[in-house]
Amino acid sequence: MRSAAAILPDTRTRTLDFVALAKPRLNMLVVASTLVGYAMADGEPIGAVRIFGLLLGTGLVAGGASAFNQVLERDLDALMRRTRTRPLPDQRLQPNEAVLFASVISMAGALMIAAASNVLAAAVALSTLAIYVGVYTPLKRRSSLGTVVGAIPGALPPIIGWAAASGELPTRAWVLFGMMFCWQLPHFLSIAWMYRDDYARAGFRMLPVIEPDGRSTGRQAIVYAAALVPLSLTPTLLHMTGDRYFIGALVLGIAFLTLTLQFSRTRSIPAARRVFFGSITYLPLLWLLMIADKLR
Repeated sequence: MRSAAAILPDTRTRTLDFVALAKPRLNMLVVASTLVGYAMADGEPIGAVRIFGLLLGTGLVAGGASAFNQVLERDLDALMRRTRTRPLPDQRLQPNEAVLFASVISMAGALMIAAASNVLAAAVALSTLAIYVGVYTPLKRRSSLGTVVGAIPGALPPIIGWAAASGELPTRAWVLFGMMFCWQLPHFLSIAWMYRDDYARAGFRMLPVIEPDGRSTGRQAIVYAAALVPLSLTPTLLHMTGDRYFIGALVLGIAFLTLTLQFSRTRSIPAARRVFFGSITYLPLLWLLMIADKLR
């Protein structure tokens, strides 16, 4: 009979493995973007407790999407150096356990969003999960367009927040969607370039895999970063923000675009890494500028 001391470490390890399936650290950006959408909408405040429920529910749905994704890609994850120690390819968890976990937290999250705000916000969250798992995940193996499609669910969190606050989705909400959509492409392309050998080994049809000289990867990074500059200024034109945000967004947009230009010219790993770190610096700063300008 096993001792309690032996059982506790096993339980703790399994718990951490289930948490790893949900990728909570990665999904913090999803939660933050949902909060931005809520803050920028012109709805009635729903209160701190319900906002917490909205954000927790969004995090749970995002975690469920991540877990479903890992179930479907477990064999491919086993082929890549950076993912082969995940709980499923390493066989620390079984697929049926992961499916049950993903289903429970996804439905719990959707119900939590509906209870905290409204059905529209919950429906957008479930649409995010459906596109991510049902379209993006299988498309990655077939076409480089998978990266573009994957940017759609990644851009929906502000829409969830806006729907929760106002119960509707006007043009201004979709501006936030467009900003996040354009931001994601240079972000994802930089990752794909850095790990292109891993993706090739697993058979993912990423752009750097099917066009290994990197010219198309660099061009697309520039195109989306360039489109992001005017899109990021649109909130001021729509009277969502003021001049301070406009100036800050312009500076951030030009800086981010400059990083993609350098990457396109050199197509080096260090340049791709600068685009990646630039992207995860750019978006939080942009969101902070937006909310600060809205609140002043």
